[in-house]
Amino acid sequence: MTSPQGSLRQRNVPASSKKKSDAPVDAAPLDRVEKPKSKKRGPGSEWDYKIALAIITLLAFVSRFWGIGHPNEVVFDEVHFGKFASYYLERTYFFDVHPPFGKLLFALMGWLVGYDGHFHFENIGDSYIANKVPYVAFRAMPALLGALTVSVVFLIMWESAYSLPACVVAAGLVLLDNAHIGQTRLILLDATLIFAMACSLLCYIKFYKLRHEPFSRKWWKWLILTGFALSCDISVKYVGLFAFVTIGSAVVIDLWDLLNIKRPGGTLTLQEFALHFAARAAGLIILPFLFYLFWFQVHFSILSRSGPGDDFMTPEFQETLSDNVMLANSINIDYYDTITIQHKETKTFLHSHDAKYPLRYDDGRVSSQGQQVTGYPFNDTNNYWQILPAVDDHKLGHHVRNHELVRLRHLVTDTILMSHDVASPYHPTNQEFTTTTIADAYGSRINDTLFEIRIEHGKQNQEFKSVSSHFKLIHYPSKVAMWTHTKPLPDWAHKQQEINGNKQIGPSSNVWLVEDVPSVPEDSPRRAKEERQVKSLPFLSKWFELQRAMFWHNSQLTSSHPYASQPYQWPFLLRGVSFWTQNETREQIYFLGNPIGWWLSSSLLAVYVGIVLADQVSLRRGIDALDHPHLASTLVVGSLLEFVFNAEPSAEEPSYQEVASGKKQRTGPRRHISARERFAGQSMVPAWIACAVILALTFAGWYFFLPLTYGHPGLSVEQVQRRKWLGYDLHFAK
Repeated sequence: MTSPQGSLRQRNVPASSKKKSDAPVDAAPLDRVEKPKSKKRGPGSEWDYKIALAIITLLAFVSRFWGIGHPNEVVFDEVHFGKFASYYLERTYFFDVHPPFGKLLFALMGWLVGYDGHFHFENIGDSYIANKVPYVAFRAMPALLGALTVSVVFLIMWESAYSLPACVVAAGLVLLDNAHIGQTRLILLDATLIFAMACSLLCYIKFYKLRHEPFSRKWWKWLILTGFALSCDISVKYVGLFAFVTIGSAVVIDLWDLLNIKRPGGTLTLQEFALHFAARAAGLIILPFLFYLFWFQVHFSILSRSGPGDDFMTPEFQETLSDNVMLANSINIDYYDTITIQHKETKTFLHSHDAKYPLRYDDGRVSSQGQQVTGYPFNDTNNYWQILPAVDDHKLGHHVRNHELVRLRHLVTDTILMSHDVASPYHPTNQEFTTTTIADAYGSRINDTLFEIRIEHGKQNQEFKSVSSHFKLIHYPSKVAMWTHTKPLPDWAHKQQEINGNKQIGPSSNVWLVEDVPSVPEDSPRRAKEERQVKSLPFLSKWFELQRAMFWHNSQLTSSHPYASQPYQWPFLLRGVSFWTQNETREQIYFLGNPIGWWLSSSLLAVYVGIVLADQVSLRRGIDALDHPHLASTLVVGSLLEFVFNAEPSAEEPSYQEVASGKKQRTGPRRHISARERFAGQSMVPAWIACAVILALTFAGWYFFLPLTYGHPGLSVEQVQRRKWLGYDLHFAK
């Protein structure tokens, strides 16, 4: 039989050792444990674990790859992540709120099979076969990672010194989980994220088990691998930050123990503690951050051509992309040019017409009854504004420049844009935008009609250009920024958008651009397209700009999906999500976990919490019944199986009560007796029976919902209705 693995957490140990070692006194160093003389097979032997791991891994590959080519059309969010892979292969710049690592893996798979990225995954249901897309290769990547996740779960339990039945039941629950299977058979990021999370936990366990060999080669290896896995977590989706929190909490507890002057393993000097702290900071913070930056460098290096993501970036960033249409079409704006001004985010045009604001709004507030200034989504002549100098001493042809003061004349009504200290229709704290006569604009309203052109990230005296100069129009006397939003005005404004003065001038929602210069003919020399050189920006400048855009747009994703589920529904699996349907064959893919496995895990998680609380009470009464190998919440079923069938204290070891009462004494440091050792001396039949019952029930749940996970076969009305548990909004139920 092999040597036991030391437990990851011990207690009730006298602090009496004077030796300065990183290992607690009660943990048996691996070099002091009797080494196996042979790999003879027996209950709980190394070979049993290896054979079980091989079988579970094989089943994981079968369950993830079986029928992976069905359906042969775009499913659910494959429209996004397949499209991004195509953009990488075309080297076309795109924008997404998720970091690049997971999408780069899809691009790598496409490159390996010789795909050129010609298909852009526009619509759910588009045919892969007709468009000659190697979609099976794309799906094979998450299927591979999904299958390996099952193996990693088994290894986590094994490395944590759990018994073979506990390892099998924990990995089996993941193996037979319909949700995990469904996510890992499609072109989605979740398989990469979950695999990286599992690997980060496994690597940290391997690192922690080497705590008695600090700064050794293996210690550094597993520390760095833990950091790399954590980096992959957050480089796929920002929700991977929870993995940092999980591992980080364990690291903080570990460091706190090392700082203890009375710790069982002996006191560390402050210099030694500083080395431990610095090593963990380097391996788990600095290196992961550098890996994170590396994927963005790859992202920028590949995406060198202009594409659909251009609009999310500044003109300076866009100048680093070749074939940028926006920059090619930009022209200098001169005073007395006629321009159309478009809001960058809502794409609405600055508009006015001869209708007036009503005397009173619905809330009773009084308006100025001035001419309406609104946002209009379509291009028409009421969007035409002539840009005039603040002082009429500029000659025709003089370029408008950054930070200059201007007036805007509305051509159709021959009035001048202005703002003043009157509340806007929807925002009492924001200023109303209206227009005034030319006489008043240069008389009593001379200041109210002045606006500053403030180019985003612009330099002093920078030329103001159409399309490429993103700018804020700042009202000069009051320092409010022209702003709009999507809530439509009432019928009196033809349900157009409100334009008002925003006192908070910082937000990017205040940004506009000159969409066109209608006064310049198409054949004018001013529209001649010059050959432009692709510029460069420092990596960190591009990275900071992209980070700002990603976080801002992430914060704007507030609209809820009609079929979205809430966090309180997840543990109980109250509903799922429809991924794909086929009316002719009555087939559907419905994202749903295995109810049996989910409900069992959720129930036993509650049981485990109760056991832990009861154990804390029992410790106060001198009863120590709970074993302490490493526990992860997702592996709680295997942990409880271990507890139920392996709760008796070792015969080699006096109980807590006996030591406390003075009846017996420990002759040496307490060594944790692993589950494998304990099971070697007792019958494993009860544990295997419990394991078999749990997995049989889970298999039944997996098989019953299999048609919804794999998308075939099609189900009759009666068969669909039998699967409509709780809030499962399945198709073809009638």
